[in-house]
Amino acid sequence: MSIPARLEAVLAPGSEARALARLFAERGHVLYLVGGSVRDALLGRDHEDLDFATDARPEEIEAIVSRWADDLYLAGRTFGTVGVIKGGRVIEITTFRAEVYRDDSRKPQVTFSDDIVEDLGRRDFTVNAMAIEVPAGDDAAPAMIDPFGGLGDLHEGVLRTPLDPEISFGDDPLRMLRLFRFVSTLGFRPDVAAIDAVRRMRDRLSIVSPERIRDEFDKLMVGEFVGPALWGLVETGLAEEFIPEVPALAVEQDPQHRHKDVLAHTIAVVEKCPPKLELRLAALFHDVGKPATRRFDAGGVTFHHHEVVGARMTRKRLEALRYPKKVIEAVSELVYLHMRAHTFKMGWTDSAVRRYVRDAGPYLEDLNRLVRCDVTTRNRKLARQIDRRIDELEERIDELRAKEELERLRPPIDGNEVMAYLGIEPGPEVGEIMRMLLEHRIEHGPYPKEEAFRLIDRWRETRS
Repeated sequence: MSIPARLEAVLAPGSEARALARLFAERGHVLYLVGGSVRDALLGRDHEDLDFATDARPEEIEAIVSRWADDLYLAGRTFGTVGVIKGGRVIEITTFRAEVYRDDSRKPQVTFSDDIVEDLGRRDFTVNAMAIEVPAGDDAAPAMIDPFGGLGDLHEGVLRTPLDPEISFGDDPLRMLRLFRFVSTLGFRPDVAAIDAVRRMRDRLSIVSPERIRDEFDKLMVGEFVGPALWGLVETGLAEEFIPEVPALAVEQDPQHRHKDVLAHTIAVVEKCPPKLELRLAALFHDVGKPATRRFDAGGVTFHHHEVVGARMTRKRLEALRYPKKVIEAVSELVYLHMRAHTFKMGWTDSAVRRYVRDAGPYLEDLNRLVRCDVTTRNRKLARQIDRRIDELEERIDELRAKEELERLRPPIDGNEVMAYLGIEPGPEVGEIMRMLLEHRIEHGPYPKEEAFRLIDRWRETRS
């Protein structure tokens, strides 16, 4: 079996990989290039980092590479992985292993092996269970190892586990989520046995830490084929285990978008969004408040204030998945604001534009993108109307930007000047006055300090 052209330079005589293999051979060990490095090379995809496997134990790996490497990362040493930095390249070297989760623990028990085939058999999918033996000498050729038919599955675009899927998913339940991550990033399809196993074993995801689930889900959300991946999560029931708000949308009718349910609309919106994590997460959660706000009246079904409820639900779910505060703030704010543009159907006054920009803050560009992507109706006339409305909004923003500091809406004086003018100490009155001055700025545009003091005088008269 020929070596992928993309890897020829990496494995060529005189390469770092050969030098590394020689170091291991001197200690009586073998070295293999494995995993995503091999898969992506066969697919013609870029894969900057290199993953190696060896029969050497972690402490031996550390001893072998310590003088050769520029730096070492040993956080994964307990699980058999030693991270190496060499010439700016990241290299991970892992002892042949098998992972088995205890029923009551989120931490895997690790059993090391001396056999590359056994190691490959305990990997997640056959397309990641191929290896290339790296020769220690420059006169030998690298050898391809594919004991589980990964090359054929790669050609067919199939995701299949090397062993029975219940064994693979039992070793690490996160692999059930990883199955759909590869659907999203590679465009491959899961085989029937893997899908059936996910349906049976989905509750095992509960023993995986929120952080690991989040990191895997992030990769899924920015994939090119995110729609089929999300449908897979819902249809197998796996979504119920970590984002139950999303499958709950399937029961909600949404006549505005003319989908059979809000879930279909939601996934369509995610697919339309560019692959930016915060934006796609906002698209996924933007309507999660609809089940709780559904009401029926003479005009049919309504979801009034679903964005308010949805923002709270979004924040709670992202916190449970241990997302960074910055991501939680961005996504929940986008969910909260995603209906704002639709409240100005009669046109954009200067004050309305200022208020919209002030409320959107640093999320303005993403908010406008989300609003555009939220249009999935088959009614082309309505879609064009909404698109024109956002065009008009962005034009008005540009016009006002040319006249004033639109992103820094503030009164011409600050709280210290207010206190000095009135001779008062810090307190609620200062905050009330500053809000009044800001409101005047939003309604009427920039104004001089003299006008601010006149407004304060007027405010003081109403309090006397």
